[in-house]
Amino acid sequence: MTDKPTVSVLGTGIMGAAMARNLARAGLRVRAWNRTREKAEPLTADGIRVTGTPADAVADADVVLTMLYDGDTVLDVMREAAPALRPGTVWAQCTTAGIELVTDLAGLAREHGLVFYDAPVLGTRQPAEAGQLTVLAAGPEEGRETVTPVFDAVGAKTVWTGEDGASGSASRLKLVANSWVLAATAAAGEVLALSQALGVDPQDFFDLIEGGPLDMGYLRAKSALVLDRQLTPASFAVATAEKDARLIVRAGECSGVRLDVAAATAERMARAAAQGHADEDMVAAYFASFDEKPAP
Repeated sequence: MTDKPTVSVLGTGIMGAAMARNLARAGLRVRAWNRTREKAEPLTADGIRVTGTPADAVADADVVLTMLYDGDTVLDVMREAAPALRPGTVWAQCTTAGIELVTDLAGLAREHGLVFYDAPVLGTRQPAEAGQLTVLAAGPEEGRETVTPVFDAVGAKTVWTGEDGASGSASRLKLVANSWVLAATAAAGEVLALSQALGVDPQDFFDLIEGGPLDMGYLRAKSALVLDRQLTPASFAVATAEKDARLIVRAGECSGVRLDVAAATAERMARAAAQGHADEDMVAAYFASFDEKPAP
């Protein structure tokens, strides 16, 4: 292998496309594949080779990076890629797949002799585009010299959680972090909805908490998206947030913990998606507080 690995990015949605561009900017050779090829084609302007199949993308790659919708999709795509996978290839699995599917993904890696890294990322569109994600990673010491340039290109820092990717320690930490993010997002939408219902100017609430322990930059940023009607393009979409919320609820169930807030957040996201907001920023769960779409 040369000093700079060849990287195959499978999945070029909001996050995957930004990650692919940052890999190319770092001087790595990048190939990309997406189920809907038209969404990947703009990456050619960044010197990225777009392929027609997952197998074409991973042929002779040093690192395969998966950034797809969910764990089941990752399994399907990696099985499509299997004929071209070389034993010893590093697999950085960055999709938020939940805990249960990590075992299946690691098993597929073992079946094909891949070096598996459980490596979900923290961050949304803007940090992804800026190469400022936080990579949560678990995987063997041997192989890190290959995957480190990849993590450095897409993230501001890498937090190592263990040496066994199959343990899912990185994915566990990701779900804990996402449980807080989703709860805060749902709360932001609800406080705006209640303000509207009670005839309270949201700014009066922001003034009330300003500078105190209840004040949050995240609350203000997400609220502004609703108040300024800037819900697209999404930093993190409603549909994806619902998926993650359900993964969190399932993880709690498997561990004997009832997560009422996460369960309610999943239902709010589902209602907002059913109202036509699936592709908008996840704070569009605000609309789930109303039977009809209000004017914020």
